[in-house]
Amino acid sequence: MSRWEWMVAGLASVRVRATVAATLVVALALGLAALILVLALRGSLVSVADAEATKKAMAAVPYAQTVEIKQADDPEFQPVTPPTPAETAPLVKGKAGEIRLSDGKVERVADPDLLVTKQKAAAALDWAAPGEYAVAGVEVVTATGPAMLLARVSLDSVQQALQTLYQALLPGVPALLLVVAGVTWFSVGRALGPVAAIRAKVADITARDLNQRVPVPRSKDEIAALATTVNGTLDRLETAVERHKRFVADAAHELRSPIATLRARLELAEPSELTEEALADVERLQSLAADLLMLAKLDAGEPLRAAELDLGQVAAEAALRARRRPEVRVELDIEPDVVMTGSRAHLDRLVTNLADNAVRHAASTVRVRVAADGGQAVLEVRDDGPGIPADQREAVFGRFTRLDEARARDAGGAGLGLPIARDIAHLHEGSLVYGDRGFVACFPLRDG
Repeated sequence: MSRWEWMVAGLASVRVRATVAATLVVALALGLAALILVLALRGSLVSVADAEATKKAMAAVPYAQTVEIKQADDPEFQPVTPPTPAETAPLVKGKAGEIRLSDGKVERVADPDLLVTKQKAAAALDWAAPGEYAVAGVEVVTATGPAMLLARVSLDSVQQALQTLYQALLPGVPALLLVVAGVTWFSVGRALGPVAAIRAKVADITARDLNQRVPVPRSKDEIAALATTVNGTLDRLETAVERHKRFVADAAHELRSPIATLRARLELAEPSELTEEALADVERLQSLAADLLMLAKLDAGEPLRAAELDLGQVAAEAALRARRRPEVRVELDIEPDVVMTGSRAHLDRLVTNLADNAVRHAASTVRVRVAADGGQAVLEVRDDGPGIPADQREAVFGRFTRLDEARARDAGGAGLGLPIARDIAHLHEGSLVYGDRGFVACFPLRDG
């Protein structure tokens, strides 16, 4: 699997998708809640500021009514400040930012948060910038006619409150999302833990160990129901496979006697072309029955009757008994004292199958080599035939697999010899492959 495929598979996992989905949902909810909170707080604080500005304007109405608005330094507005109770003289026109009594004496500086104007809009834009002040206006009648009394309240406290909220939300929301993602990742991983255990156990179960069962979690949830269902399926599968193996073994065993009897009768019959053809067919049937019986025993996982043996001796005896073609010779290259632990009958069958296959496809020579190499016993069976194409070297180990070339060369064989040889190799904790120069089987040497 490539790196990109691994990344795609990782992103497609239930754990990742659940974590991403939960985090996105919480992020959307938190974002919406934060927006509503900011808008609500801003609206509330601005409303308070508007109320305060209105209250200030209403309190200044009695004093604004005494203001005389004339052309002065600024003809559009006149700041005013409520006088103290001792100041009984009426307020009159003065310079911007000052309040004067009728005798012209300057008593105090005008309150910058109060404004009396004839043009509300223009004066408010210059005097109270939008977003910086809350402004409230009250219509009053001054000494020279109707006017508008404006009062402003700074929105600095509102901005400070919102800034404090922003400072809490900006780190808080990402931190909360990380917590949600972590909790979701942990929770989903823990919930899917039994699924991973079930998957790993099912991956380990093969046709030879169908007696294994997946672990059933203690929780009474859907995963426990899944594990129970899988175990029930394995029970039925094991029963079906056992019946199949028993049928194959029984059929192969029962066929051996009538086939042997038929072969004996054909051998005793008067020689003819038809008799020879029938005898060849019977030999094929006899070989097929023997192969099926061997496969049934291998599939049943019968324990080996293992003992220490010399692989070179077994290979030499089996190779010399291979079904011969007169024009093909068998050469031996046997290293002495290549001792391993295994079943003599099974290893004899392995070498026989490999040698028979090599003899059928060789042009003139088959070479059988046994040697010790790197702590392993190595068996090589090579021939000088056309060989097996690279794209079919693994396919030849499938049961009942025969290449077209093999069918053209040899009418015998059912495609079971090589699968049986590989099963025997695996049974001895070894391996069997087709290399560049022929079949190579490796087995662990005897310890010591």
